[in-house]
Amino acid sequence: MDRLKGLDLLRAIAILWVMLFHAWVAGLGLPFLAVAKYGWMGVDLFFALSGYLIGSQLFKSYAQNVTPSLKQFYLRRAFRVLPAYWVVVILYFTVPLFREEPNIQPLWQFLTFTENLLIDYRNNKAFSHAWSLCIEEHFYLLFPLIAFVLMKNSSLKKTVFVCLGFLAAGIVLRGYIWLFELYPIRKIGGETYSFGPKFIELIYFPTYSRLDGLLAGVVIAGIRYFRPLWWELWMKKGNLLFVLSLVGIAVCLWMFQARDSFIGSVFGYPLLSASFALLVAAAVSPRTILGSVRIPFAGTIATLAYSLYLINKQVFHLNQLYFKELVSDGGYQALVIHGISVFVVGILLYWLIERPFLKLREKFIGSSKP
Repeated sequence: MDRLKGLDLLRAIAILWVMLFHAWVAGLGLPFLAVAKYGWMGVDLFFALSGYLIGSQLFKSYAQNVTPSLKQFYLRRAFRVLPAYWVVVILYFTVPLFREEPNIQPLWQFLTFTENLLIDYRNNKAFSHAWSLCIEEHFYLLFPLIAFVLMKNSSLKKTVFVCLGFLAAGIVLRGYIWLFELYPIRKIGGETYSFGPKFIELIYFPTYSRLDGLLAGVVIAGIRYFRPLWWELWMKKGNLLFVLSLVGIAVCLWMFQARDSFIGSVFGYPLLSASFALLVAAAVSPRTILGSVRIPFAGTIATLAYSLYLINKQVFHLNQLYFKELVSDGGYQALVIHGISVFVVGILLYWLIERPFLKLREKFIGSSKP
């Protein structure tokens, strides 16, 4: 698919926001803490973007009465995701100093993308941010198969039923887990020691409870390719979509004042995902600022986003280890040092690993355009 400057801007915002959050969690004392503590939402923005982009790749073919090649799809995803990921995993298990935390889940969980389902978060936090990559991989594996089934004798009613089923299942599951698995821990006073890690393990990380963002992005892609008149109207009302997305995000900021609250855990994720999906649609519209104005360096940051996500926590850790005097007081100096070092390492990972394999992908597999 052709790159759009609006989507590049959202991808750049998402990765910068996530990195601020990781810096805040690491206790780096950086400025912009009011923004940084909500940076985990950047991952949900990535989910909405991924759902839209992957959904668009497949739906564009189906809309032209062409069945996409699943083999080509899986190979393209493998060339895109696995090389840089494997390099980082190798570093984690061969160079313990590279770890931002001393303990890590077993190697086989990272190789099978099951870390987010099995993690002992209280004890093994190193490379814990691989949880979102696990969800993405599960999505890449299963969504093309679901789409293939839905496209046979497809109907609006059947599609809406399936989408609402996924939405309702997520709400019910998170509500049940919070009330019957987490609330008893909080009630007996174990909030500091047990509640937070258990929330991460049972609600925040698992694929089955975090499908809202991907689902919202897929729905937006489906509207684009199977309801073109709706989509045309949406593109004309891009600024309205933008405003509605900002209102929804503002409500979510209130709902998630405590990230592990009941209302946020159960109802916050669907609203946040819907808001980000509207933001994605607004970014595609040429009538909005997001979709019409090219922000300097946004495309570059978006290109580096995957590599930056893989290595930013480790670089923060190494800075604290080797440049402690320069970053210990926090503030703008620390922000600049962390930022420059993360981008230097991210650029190296992209140019040495990501980009060569992307070129190999185009040489041996070709374009993804149907």
